[in-house]
Amino acid sequence: MRFRHGLILALSLLAAAWGGNARAQEPLEIFDAHLHYNQEPNPFYQLDQVLEIFKRNRVIGIVATSRPNKGTHQLVDSKAPGLLVVPFIRPYRVRSDIQTWFSDPAIYELVKSEYERGYYRGIGEFHIYGKSAASEWVKKIVDFAVERDLYLHAHCDEEALLILFGHNPKARIIWAHTGFSTPPQRVAQLLEQHPGALWGELSYRSGITDGSGKLTAEWKALFARHADRFLLGSDTWINERWFAYDGIMNEYRAWLAQLPPEQAKNIAHGNARRLFAARPRG
Repeated sequence: MRFRHGLILALSLLAAAWGGNARAQEPLEIFDAHLHYNQEPNPFYQLDQVLEIFKRNRVIGIVATSRPNKGTHQLVDSKAPGLLVVPFIRPYRVRSDIQTWFSDPAIYELVKSEYERGYYRGIGEFHIYGKSAASEWVKKIVDFAVERDLYLHAHCDEEALLILFGHNPKARIIWAHTGFSTPPQRVAQLLEQHPGALWGELSYRSGITDGSGKLTAEWKALFARHADRFLLGSDTWINERWFAYDGIMNEYRAWLAQLPPEQAKNIAHGNARRLFAARPRG
């Protein structure tokens, strides 16, 4: 009898150990802070397929946007277990709006109308370059966001970024792609000039790793200084990005594994969870 009890105990401890190891080896959770579920007129993937993609990649949250905003409505309404959906208003109805939204009063009305749904946390992703950001309609949208405690997700160059902050110093901006190729030293300066107001989103960002997948010294140093200021994103702006989604997440995890665990967790999901934990005023 003692032998039997001892054997049962040993097997239980072994099972617990295996279970602990399996949990320890689970992929790092990721919050996808740059996602599009575009529908022009219909999505390539059905909603249940998209939710399965998130589930198998351990994506626990998304900044949801779409063109038009119908796709975002569907993601919010899905109420998928284990997935935090953070909806942003896309100031586009059709693709051509990308070229004209910043001077179109109808887009401002679109933003106001969408906001009435009561659940939006930001505006964007929107594309803006140089002095186009100085338009009165862009300022109206920036002020609208500040008044309602909304984030702005800006795909822009540095000139436009500074103009956006010039419109309203209380603006809070997620910089899509972190400027694509802006030197890391300049990124650090901008983050330090705008504490609590600027975050870098890293989809399509060049220079983070070298040709072999190893973190570059410049970005490793930048993450060491500002690991609390970066977010990850898939940027599923075309179908090919959905096809590549698993690889995109695996590539993120490969270089995150080269960072200290706390830095990696912040960038992977911790920063986004903190940013979007509180409900907006309004």
